[in-house]
Amino acid sequence: MKYLKDPAAIYEKSFQTIRSEVDLACVPEDVQPLAVRLIHACGMTDLLNDLRFSDDLVRVAREALVDGAKIITDCEMAAAGIIRRMLPASNQIVCTLNDPQTPLLAAKHETTRSAAAVELWEKHLNGAVVVIGNAPTTLFALLERLDVAPERPAVILGFPVGFVGAAESKEALHADPRGVPYATLLGRRGGSAMAGAAVNAISAGASR
Repeated sequence: MKYLKDPAAIYEKSFQTIRSEVDLACVPEDVQPLAVRLIHACGMTDLLNDLRFSDDLVRVAREALVDGAKIITDCEMAAAGIIRRMLPASNQIVCTLNDPQTPLLAAKHETTRSAAAVELWEKHLNGAVVVIGNAPTTLFALLERLDVAPERPAVILGFPVGFVGAAESKEALHADPRGVPYATLLGRRGGSAMAGAAVNAISAGASR
């Protein structure tokens, strides 16, 4: 079979196709790489209709990464989607989902492991880049924590996916991000690949 095999050519053609099919004029120039990578991660060119972000998201996120901020993810799949070599300061990636304490906390509070894992973020949260690509309960738990705790992440990249709570959790983030710069995708769509892509878009610009 005849098909394109050169990795660099595939990569270049993919991004050329996105830019030819999507009118990016509706988003600020510094957010366009983020939008392009999100579309690349899911193949859906109508994504811009649901993309929401704060005006200072990219600047604050890049500054945080350059300064060595930790990256906190809700699951190992989101962590795996982050291209380490693009991180500007070899930033530490933290995922507490599989910490031995997490299932105990989940049972104690009668909640999901994903939500319980947020309790273990305390020492990592201040100034961190939070990346959520799987569980809506993680995003809900984070917002609840921000209502009562003094720690503040640098930014929240909120892309949980699914049919129960995903749309609601992202709408809650968009409606009140608790003073934290953010990006999210309204509705059910999201996922670890998109969450990782969001980090990669931001870190690519930060590492230049």
